[in-house]
Formats: sequence, C-alpha cells, structure tokens
Amino acid sequence: MGRGDGSGRIVSAAGADDTGAGILHVDMDAFYAAVEVLDDPSLAGKPIIVGAPEGRGVVSSASYEARRFGVRSAMPVGQALRLCPTATVVPPHFERYIALSRQVMDIFRDVTPLVEPLSIDEAFLDVRGARRLWGRPGEIARMLRRKVRDETGLTCSIGAAATKHVAKMASTISKPDGLLIVAEADTQRFLAARSVRALWGVGPKAAEALESRGLRTVADVLDAPTSVLEHALGSAMAHRVWHLSRGIDPREVTTERVEKSVGHEETFGEDIDDPRVLRSEFRRLADRVAARLRSHGWEAGVVAVKVRLSDFTTLSRSQTLAEPTSVGQRIGETAIELFETVARDLPVRLIGVRGEKLRSSGSGALALWDDDEDWRRVEYALDGATAKFGKGAVTRATLLGPARAGGAAPSHPRADHPPAH
Repeated sequence: MGRGDGSGRIVSAAGADDTGAGILHVDMDAFYAAVEVLDDPSLAGKPIIVGAPEGRGVVSSASYEARRFGVRSAMPVGQALRLCPTATVVPPHFERYIALSRQVMDIFRDVTPLVEPLSIDEAFLDVRGARRLWGRPGEIARMLRRKVRDETGLTCSIGAAATKHVAKMASTISKPDGLLIVAEADTQRFLAARSVRALWGVGPKAAEALESRGLRTVADVLDAPTSVLEHALGSAMAHRVWHLSRGIDPREVTTERVEKSVGHEETFGEDIDDPRVLRSEFRRLADRVAARLRSHGWEAGVVAVKVRLSDFTTLSRSQTLAEPTSVGQRIGETAIELFETVARDLPVRLIGVRGEKLRSSGSGALALWDDDEDWRRVEYALDGATAKFGKGAVTRATLLGPARAGGAAPSHPRADHPPAH
C-alpha cells in the first residue's frame, strides 16, 4: 500500500486489462500544496507546508517532498517544522481551493453524470454507461487525467476497479500522478497482498486486534475462521471485513448526497482558561454552524463539541436534540451545556462545534409547538442582513469586544455539496 509520501507507488502499464473496472476513484495529488505551487511556481520541488505560518495552527496539507520527512495533515505546524526545518510554510487560500475543486468536478461531470464527491479533492465516478461515448474504463481514466492537467495545471491519481472500495485502494497505491487498474477478475489477487489496515473501516484499534491474532494481510483474513474475526472485531465489523476481503462491496456511486455533518473549529493563538471567553467562542462557532446549515436547507439532530487542552488531550461530547434544528441559539446552548460536562484542569488550545445526523429542513413530523420560533425569525433576518451587507455586519452583542489573542486558524472546509448534482 502507498504510504502517503509517494513511496510504494504502483501503476498500471499501458493497455492493462480493465474488464469490469467501471468504478473510478479520482484523488487530487496533495491538492492544497499543489494549488500553491500552481500559483507560485518558485515553490515547485520544495517541501511545502500549508497552514498558519505563525501562532499555533495545524497543517492543512503538505507536499510530497515534506511528507517524506514525516509531515502529515492535522499535525501542529511547529512539530512539522521540527521534522522538516527547510519547509516553506504558506497560508491556506480556501476560496482558491474551492474554485479549483468545482472546476475539477465539472470536468468529471462532462464525462459522466454519475459523480459522487467525497471531499473537496476526491470523487467516485461510475463510467460503466459511458463506454460508447468515451471508450473503455482505462481510456476514460487516462482522458480524465489529461483533461485535469490541461485545464487546471494539477495532477490527479485514479484507481479503476469493479467496486468503490477497491478503486479507492488502487488510487492510493498509484499516488502521486498515477493510474492503477484492477480488472474485476484480478480483484482477489490484488486484495490478498494488501495490509488489513487498507480495508475500509479498519482503523488502528481494529488493525491491532487483527494483527495480535496473526492476521496481517487480507490473505490471512481469508484463511481465518469467522469466529476469529468476530472475537477480534465484533459481529458487525467482522461481517463487513469478511465481505470486503473478498471484494464484495455493494455500494453504488450516488449523486445525491447530504453531508454527514457540518462543523467549525478554532485553534487559539494562546491557550484560554477563562470559561466566559470559551462560552462566547462556542456561541460564535455555533452561529457559524447554524448559518451553514440554513444555507443548505439542513437541520442537525445531534450537536457535538470537541475540546483540545494545552497538552493535546482531546475530549468530545455529543447530545441528541429533541427536535432537529438549524437555530444557532439552540446549537450554542447545547454546545455550552456539553462543554460544562468536560473535566478540564488545563487551559484550552482548540474548540469545535459540529451538527450531525443531518436532514432536510422540514422533512420531519410537524411539532405541536416550536420552542425556537422567535430565535428562528431573528436568525433568518440576520441571514438576510449578511447577504445584503456582508459577514460581520450584524452579530451578537455578546460577541463584540477585543479580538482573540493571536487570532485563530480555521479548520479547512469540506467541499460544499448541494442536495443534487
């Protein structure tokens, strides 16, 4: 399996068998870093870290040159620079990334309407119905790579296979700037050599449980009795791993997708110990989450918070709401209640608020009364003022005051997916 830094790369030869490999997984290569090189060619070939250049931000992305030193996304920038002192740190330009992401997704949709974006820089494509127009899956994949490069100046890696799971594995192995095709008949042979850690849904704990029983590769899993898998993973995950290790993945490419969650995080320039300031910041983030929910016509059924202490201990809490909502007041009150349950004896480095279990607004049963009615009217009025006068024109009085020390590094946004593509 590719190791994320370009080593261990495997690609298909020209003319490789692509029979039955009609599902593509397309992944842009080190997307944020590549966009920065595109806009500043003097950065080409250098180790690049995309993140807040000052303060205590985290790495949003890193070039392959930096990854070879061990730099990874979500790592504190200070730690990344200790690993790679020669790296150039550039601030993120999210609007630019989003614009190029839309351009790339449009290229995909010119080839097939069956495009399922997974994030700002990757998507599944079902090209099984595009053969008459564009040719075989391998030809389509090569054409897409050319079009992306010619029209954006960026490179992408593509895995082609009979299922989403295997296609995603193949694109990872082919990075950077590669194409790996796994014909349907070769699926079992391809999977057998892979690490169990490459299987979808197998995280570090599940992998350790398998490896402690001598199951290190997919071939080992294939030979293991079902009872061994169940003891290691539990019944549900054992069932999934049993199927995936045999190349069985019934998931289709879906073009209608609602985000699983919407959230915002802030990393403070200096650790904060004042609960009043922290409560105010939770309200600020809750309002941003709610505004984003309303802009997409969604409501959240669960509110979750994240608190990272100065020693990097990360704590999380969540609560299911009596009724789904897109009202910032309700989300903020719930977030603060959850925050109050977090035991903390150290200052706070980062906080986050997330709305989960999303549904379309008004899709549930109509309640007999609406506790949020007054606040809903206020916040819709604020949305109108923001649209007319811009962000920050109107805000809560409780959020006014001196700027936070050192500013904050925003979490990088996920691609905004409208309800239908």
